[in-house]
Amino acid sequence: MKSTIWFLLIFISLLYLMIPVHTQASKDSSVNKKIQEDLSSRKPKKLSCISVHTSGRWASCPAGMAVTGCACGNGCGSWDVQNGITCHCQCAGMDWTAARCCRLV
Repeated sequence: MKSTIWFLLIFISLLYLMIPVHTQASKDSSVNKKIQEDLSSRKPKKLSCISVHTSGRWASCPAGMAVTGCACGNGCGSWDVQNGITCHCQCAGMDWTAARCCRLV
């Protein structure tokens, strides 16, 4: 009789081990799938860019665009971006400055 009870207890324990468990990995997988479905249903975005060339040390992007790169005349390689929309060449006697301006459309 005791062996039958032990056998039933072991059998029930094994049944519990066979029940599928939702692990963190399966939750992550389902979240990733939902994100991919959402992204695929949206209209893809395009990057629209222009170059703005000016004389002097400053070149600014039009409204709604952001600086993605700068270039300076006279072989100057020292520049910075100010407020995300303006290129500033830091060398003296600058003859031109260019800003590459982009936005998502």
